[in-house]
Amino acid sequence: MEEQVREDVRQWLEKVVIGLNLCPFAAKPFAERRVRIHVSAATDEEALLNDLQSELERLSDTPVAELETTVIAIPHLLENFDDYNQFLDLVDLWLEQFGWEGELQVASFHPDYQFAETEPDDAGNLTNRSPWPLLHLIREESLEAVLAHFPDVDQIPEHNIARMKALSDEDKQRLFPYLFG
Repeated sequence: MEEQVREDVRQWLEKVVIGLNLCPFAAKPFAERRVRIHVSAATDEEALLNDLQSELERLSDTPVAELETTVIAIPHLLENFDDYNQFLDLVDLWLEQFGWEGELQVASFHPDYQFAETEPDDAGNLTNRSPWPLLHLIREESLEAVLAHFPDVDQIPEHNIARMKALSDEDKQRLFPYLFG
């Protein structure tokens, strides 16, 4: 199962995140194999926090030339989006408690992702819908460097929502088989 989860995430990154240019900064590190996909075996929150800590340490301790970012896939836990969302509060506390604030941050993706004040079937939610619950560990220094040279960074979410709304039903089925298959 681990290899299938890793492949699902890799294909999502390639076809959706990079293929639709949802994150204009993802293509280069992905092509350079500096994106780590870790499949967590955790079946409870404590084990997942231990995995998170290990991956934060690995990312912090590895030169950016070797590892830019890490995606933790969570196939055995947090299937319910509300549970996942509540777990993100623990992640924020974890980052603060262990001094990762200002160095690393965590972005969130989930098969049932729903932005506040949207309907579940709102096309904009697709921007953060992944095949598995994910925690994306990001180096703040790298993010700041890229954002400094990217025009209209504030427009990225609006452009992404417009891309999702423009997808045909066939495109959605092809890109999100775990949602529309």
